[in-house]
Amino acid sequence: MTTQSLPVRTDTPARTTPKKPAGRARRRMLGQRAGRQHHAGPLAYVLLSITAVVSIFPLYWTLVAASTDNTRVSQTPPPLLPGPNLFGNLARAWDEAAMGKAMVNSLIVAGVIALSTVMFATLAGFAFAKLRFKGRNILLMLVIGTMMVPPQLGVVPLFMMMSELGWSQELPAVIFPTLVSAVGVFFMRQYLTEALPDELVEAARVDGAHSLRIFWSIVLPVARPAMAVLFMITFVHAWNDFFWPFVVLDMTNPTVPVALTQLSAGYVRDQSLIMAGALLGTLPLLAMFIVFGRQIVSGIMAGAVKG
Repeated sequence: MTTQSLPVRTDTPARTTPKKPAGRARRRMLGQRAGRQHHAGPLAYVLLSITAVVSIFPLYWTLVAASTDNTRVSQTPPPLLPGPNLFGNLARAWDEAAMGKAMVNSLIVAGVIALSTVMFATLAGFAFAKLRFKGRNILLMLVIGTMMVPPQLGVVPLFMMMSELGWSQELPAVIFPTLVSAVGVFFMRQYLTEALPDELVEAARVDGAHSLRIFWSIVLPVARPAMAVLFMITFVHAWNDFFWPFVVLDMTNPTVPVALTQLSAGYVRDQSLIMAGALLGTLPLLAMFIVFGRQIVSGIMAGAVKG
């Protein structure tokens, strides 16, 4: 019995699997895709425009109300264009609220608090992020736990302490209780955990550098973007703080928020005068953001890329 072999078709194309690009070519392809600029569509511009208008409108309304009189502000509908009384109202608010001394006091208080918070928070953040010592996690939990306590609960013992020290009605009573914040410590700890490599710290240890030397030469350059952001946030918060300065200070030595209460002390409140004082208190913050805003934003972006 003979078996007949079946003919084999030679014209059928062989199946070939597509070859994956090599590693270097694939990385180059991904890099080209990542480097493409994505253009925003019309919807993105509409949403950004609405967000900008909503964000700027309170400041614009403050300017409008500060430039008119009290009768015009109370009308319905209210004015939407600035009036002619801006500089007159600003001069009245400056004199009646003693804004000159209040701004100097706020600048001292906010500057000292922001600088001390940045320095102490960076030191503590570096210790919690990169140093190994007993009780580190417990201490960190205690620091975070202080954020859950309302500050109003400590007003009475804190006021008694300031009175015993002889700092009542003085600026040190506002500065010393807020030299460092738990939020700042946690913020710097989280940033340094991601942005500062452990190998860099270990290499400095091998070279014989102690902790303060590592902090000065390695940690500070790495943490500069986060320090700029923390300084800006702390300065604005200290400048706008009202509750504790109102408790411990008086009208003879006020900060800006405390001084503004003097403008609303009458039986009939002059809304245009109050808005003029609020505008005076806001101008230093706007000037600081205009001068240092680009550096702060670039620092945030550099820190994000480094992290």
